[in-house]
Amino acid sequence: MNLLFLFPAPAPSPVAPAPGYFDTLFRARVISAEMNGRVLVLNTSFEPINVCTERRAVVMIFKGVARVEEHNGHILHSQKLAIHAPSVIRLTEYIHIPFERRSLSRKNILLRDHSTCQYCGHQYPPSELTLDHVLPRSRGGESAWDNLVACCKRCNHRKGNRTPEESGMHLLRRPRGFSLHVNRQIMRYLGRADETWRKYLFYESDNRD
Repeated sequence: MNLLFLFPAPAPSPVAPAPGYFDTLFRARVISAEMNGRVLVLNTSFEPINVCTERRAVVMIFKGVARVEEHNGHILHSQKLAIHAPSVIRLTEYIHIPFERRSLSRKNILLRDHSTCQYCGHQYPPSELTLDHVLPRSRGGESAWDNLVACCKRCNHRKGNRTPEESGMHLLRRPRGFSLHVNRQIMRYLGRADETWRKYLFYESDNRD
């Protein structure tokens, strides 16, 4: 789904723009927006890998390096066109990012899960959350990234020594490891990030197209 919309503008020239045209256009001629908002950058696998400025994101889009997945509702104007400001972009070619897991700890589990119960979806102070083994330890469940989630006391009591399926409960998302690269570049923006970011953060990569 292409979320980049071009509004009425003078008919485009049949001659392709010279290299660097759009880079120059958005460096020098954007007149109605400061373009200092932040944009989430996804790998082709939908893995979040970086945060860049709106200016950089727009240049990447017009160069064909990335495409828009979400926009933030703002309009960016230049002398020649207007576009919806992107909030999430995805690279058109896969970039290999060395993966380094964070140490497994209560603090990092809560950080990964945004201090949100992964069953009811409510956010709590860390002191009011527990860690739940999705597959109970008594059933062979391990204390591992993919088997531990943040859980409120009420949901923990309801689930008890059962699996989510047995207790009629559903996880908000499948738990996974926590990348240091993703954390350092993105976590500092979470408190003021656009809501459109959230569905892309800390999910298992898959082949969505």
